[in-house]
Amino acid sequence: MSEDSPRTTLVRILDELSETLLTVLEGAPSASAELGGVAFHDPVDDEYLPADALVLGVGLREHDDIVELLQSLGRRRALGLVVRLPQEIDASIERAVKESGVPLIGLARGASWAQLAAMIRSLSTDDLVGGDEADSIGNIASGDLFAVANAITALIDAPVTILDRSSHVLAFSGRQDEADSSRIETILGRQVPDRFTSAWLERGIFDELYRSSKPVWIAPGPPGTDLPRVAVAVRAGDEVLGSIWAVVREPLSEARSRGLTEAAQLVALHMMRIRGGSHGAQQLRADLVSTALSGGSGARNALRRLGLAGEAVTILAMGLVEHGPDTVEGHAIRRAEGQRLSAGLALHLTAVHPRSATALIGDVCYALMPAGRDGAEVAEERAARVATQFLERVTGGDRANIGIGPVAQHPSNLADARASADRVLRVLLDQESEHRQVARFEDVHVETLLLELRDMVTARGDRPTGPLSRLLAHDESKGSQLVETLQAWLESFGDVAKASAVTFMHPNTFRYRLRRVVDVSGLDLDDPEARLAAMLQLRVVLDRGRPQRSPDRSR
Repeated sequence: MSEDSPRTTLVRILDELSETLLTVLEGAPSASAELGGVAFHDPVDDEYLPADALVLGVGLREHDDIVELLQSLGRRRALGLVVRLPQEIDASIERAVKESGVPLIGLARGASWAQLAAMIRSLSTDDLVGGDEADSIGNIASGDLFAVANAITALIDAPVTILDRSSHVLAFSGRQDEADSSRIETILGRQVPDRFTSAWLERGIFDELYRSSKPVWIAPGPPGTDLPRVAVAVRAGDEVLGSIWAVVREPLSEARSRGLTEAAQLVALHMMRIRGGSHGAQQLRADLVSTALSGGSGARNALRRLGLAGEAVTILAMGLVEHGPDTVEGHAIRRAEGQRLSAGLALHLTAVHPRSATALIGDVCYALMPAGRDGAEVAEERAARVATQFLERVTGGDRANIGIGPVAQHPSNLADARASADRVLRVLLDQESEHRQVARFEDVHVETLLLELRDMVTARGDRPTGPLSRLLAHDESKGSQLVETLQAWLESFGDVAKASAVTFMHPNTFRYRLRRVVDVSGLDLDDPEARLAAMLQLRVVLDRGRPQRSPDRSR
């Protein structure tokens, strides 16, 4: 794909779907503006809105609400607003459309909002897979079955649909207004209704279709199928991939019948490219996310191909909490669980932020989420909220953790943002007593520094020195617990009552032991520098997070 490959325009979407699903009610869609994403409007949530978005106004009926949203969308550079038909257009809506520059579009009754969003996304020509040489089959963009359907319509002069083996609609051509009511119902539902498939099964139509290499004539049958059909199977070798159905008024001529048969071979190539490209697309997406996270010279191009060019992004890093045996089988189970959660996070983020990019790299699932224009702090809080909702819904909060890195305003900042997200994730996975599902970098900055100091100490083989070294030697030789006493006192900020409760001993006994700490170690408890040094050695060199909660008072 070249650097200048365009994304789908709103005009193209309207051209493809206007006869069956969409109608321009007011305003003139931009002929050149590229679609930046599809977003559902939620009146009770301040949703993220990508630039140049087509907004689906689910449940939006009142004129005042439509006017208010149009004004807001104008300020946020939306390409259009879709509302459910029928919708009366009054002077206030006309004025709002004119002032905002956001056209108002109507969605046909009976059509599913989710299916509309899926259709729009399937029309996108910004394919990740392949270069210019691999992006074309028969002079049509690889996998663009809508373009293929339109080409077949031009060839046989009849509206067509392309179906898979389960009679789901993969694509359809224009001119569907020339077909009968059953065809419109099929397109709106994105699947041939059961009553039609059952009737054709009883008549043996599918058996004949899948046995024959030539188009099959189908006379009108169930109510609603008022016009005849001609269908041909789509095959790859001996495997039936689907079929092409054309609504006709008379049998096809020999030339058109031959053209439909040849078109089925072209459709098979596109369907195989889609099938074969699904795994490749996943791998390529992972490679692009990895390239972007490196922050190197290829990061800018990787972001462009992911649809995130010019966007500030928030980086999320998700890792599994260790469970199960450390065996080959245990590792396989955790790997499968990681893949499942990665796919779930990708789906969750796509629903919330359509242009998010997610990939499992090693044992960590990374996500790039557009930060929007509300500022870094708001973007990080939004990411933390979305991550928390996902973990609570999918895992109950006890299977995985997600670290939120700082917002990367520029591709060159991505490597540092990823490193910060990794540091946050490590803190969450290493936590012992306090369990947090999600954290931002600023929430655990000190903990990340302690972990890095611990790594450095471990690498150098450092041992405790000074007062703490003397306390450790005394505890080892006498079987005492003076180190625990010191740690409890330090972490209780010198509150003897609290420290004694933590260590399950009488306050007077604790005071006695604290005097022994001073006598044995020589530590000046009134010196803040000495207290800090002792705490750092306890946390970093000895790697003791919290004092032991043992009720043993024997020493």
